[in-house]
Amino acid sequence: MNALAKGAKAKPFIKWVGGKGQLIEQLNAQLPANFSTWEDVTYIEPFVGGGAMLFYMLQQYPNIRHAVINDVNSDLTTCYRTVRDTPEDLIASLMDIQYAYNALSTEEARKDFFLAVRERYNEKNLDPLENTTKFFFLNRTCFNGLYRVNKKGLFNVPFGKYTNPQICDPATIRKDSELLQRVEILTGDFEATFDHAQGDTLFYFDPPYRPLSDTSSFNDYAKDSFNDDAQIRLKEYCDRIDEAGFHFMLSNSDCKGKNEEDNFFDVLYGAYHIERVWASRSINSNPNKRGKLTEILVHNYVATKANPDVEYRQVGIESMYAAEEVEPYIVVAI
Repeated sequence: MNALAKGAKAKPFIKWVGGKGQLIEQLNAQLPANFSTWEDVTYIEPFVGGGAMLFYMLQQYPNIRHAVINDVNSDLTTCYRTVRDTPEDLIASLMDIQYAYNALSTEEARKDFFLAVRERYNEKNLDPLENTTKFFFLNRTCFNGLYRVNKKGLFNVPFGKYTNPQICDPATIRKDSELLQRVEILTGDFEATFDHAQGDTLFYFDPPYRPLSDTSSFNDYAKDSFNDDAQIRLKEYCDRIDEAGFHFMLSNSDCKGKNEEDNFFDVLYGAYHIERVWASRSINSNPNKRGKLTEILVHNYVATKANPDVEYRQVGIESMYAAEEVEPYIVVAI
């Protein structure tokens, strides 16, 4: 093992809107109570995104012997394969583009460099190494680290005006590559992951969130948007997982926290256990609209690490919004 990788900690190798780094402790608390005692666990993420939960789980739980990740974004899954399979080639390529970019002395020159890379990336005829290099570069130099494409599937996020951004993090790439050796990487629809479930399997879903307003959607990371019909299809897939005897946990936006009349998820997942947790919102063009909001966590098991002996009853969520000091779990022992 490389000395740098030995001392490093695996973490997402890209910035990703909606990444779960800030919620890891709360997500861990809502895992099945006896998860640590499961044997030969299969862990599946049908919407891998930035992978914060993936890298946490692979480091925290050695009983995960096999993991499967998937995303509909083929450029993203190409990144995961490149990090897993050719980390040293990727590091060398990223160092080259980082040196070339940071050597430019004016913002105008850097913007021109960015636009040229974006144009080449959108030609969609690159080999995996070049495609991944340009993906990393755009992710580190575009506005707010967003990944957004138009209806033609072309990346269209503008220039980000960063000073000397770190495009290459060799230690992280090497550590991530090490962990990804036991991960199978798929590209496609989330339902294709079902055939990979076996024995003690946990699914964690972090789908594109349901927008809280007409202007709050950041889920266009693929050319086909994830609308309410897709949310309903995802719930039906959760039903299939539940009926097969597997476990799942799912994150999404809390539309009821924004509008008390919006019961979309409370009705949709009414047969399961719904928790509400506080999260920070950092992506908004208006800084005054950034701050805390609630998200939902849905799971199909009763006992969790936070409440291993609890029984559930439905609790009105009004108290959740009364004060931010309230405990983040809507769970009551009876």
